[in-house]
Amino acid sequence: MEQFIQQLVNGISLGSIYALIALGYTMVYGIVKLINFAHGDVFMVGAFIGFYSITILDLGFFPALLISMAACAIFGVLIERIAYKPLRNATRIAALITAIGVSLFIEYGTIYIRGAQPEAYPNNIVPLKSLEIFGVKISGQSIMILAVSIFLMIVLQFIVHKTKIGKAMRAVSHDMDAAKLMGINVNNTISATFAIGSALAGAAGVVFGMYYTKIEPLMGIIPGLKAFVAAVLGGIGIIPGAMAGGLLLGVIEALVSATGGSLWRDAVAFIVLILILIFRPAGLFGKNVREKV
Repeated sequence: MEQFIQQLVNGISLGSIYALIALGYTMVYGIVKLINFAHGDVFMVGAFIGFYSITILDLGFFPALLISMAACAIFGVLIERIAYKPLRNATRIAALITAIGVSLFIEYGTIYIRGAQPEAYPNNIVPLKSLEIFGVKISGQSIMILAVSIFLMIVLQFIVHKTKIGKAMRAVSHDMDAAKLMGINVNNTISATFAIGSALAGAAGVVFGMYYTKIEPLMGIIPGLKAFVAAVLGGIGIIPGAMAGGLLLGVIEALVSATGGSLWRDAVAFIVLILILIFRPAGLFGKNVREKV
């Protein structure tokens, strides 16, 4: 029983990282119906910015986290304005291919600039001690990851439901043309969506580096794809669905590893994707919508 609870705690920590990345996927899809495959690479860039902020600028965890989030927000807006905005009225397949091209450009551009060698995150940036509750050991890193993730998710919910830009995002998501007629600046709203989603990915990159201690230029591929699976699992385009999907996927992976299936943990994520597309394509939180033909 203690082992099960221990794996549950580990799974929630991992799942909260997936959830932070998945929020960016689902927000962008909800607004412009684009699967932004470059989002996992924004997560990688965030991890490196956090790493250099800590090791070169000698900053603590929270300043590094804020710098990484701000830089990734700007990076996300630049990607949207340069690569995606000119394709706003193009076919979806054109935008999808562009997203894959942007992803490869960021990955191999990073390798060209700094090389392919991995880096080790400092392991003493969080001064929290491990806790032991009823025989279950919870590391300081796990507590910090969970606290940061929950705080950012609450802030996102506040922005979406209580602020002017959040109302504009919901209006554009519901009907872009009607939002234009109501005087909403659609371009700025889409840019704000990319900025918020990319900032969350940057935060996920820093906490991922703190948790796994190793980062490298291609690190965004697998976590990015798993976050996409998490977004589909919860119902892509639905913010609470992305949160729940990320946490659920993290717990599933941790339990698979605990039962001796460590080599299968990556495959399980994609098995989950196939099953959800077969049996509930709208996701756990989604609703099937009838379309007239």
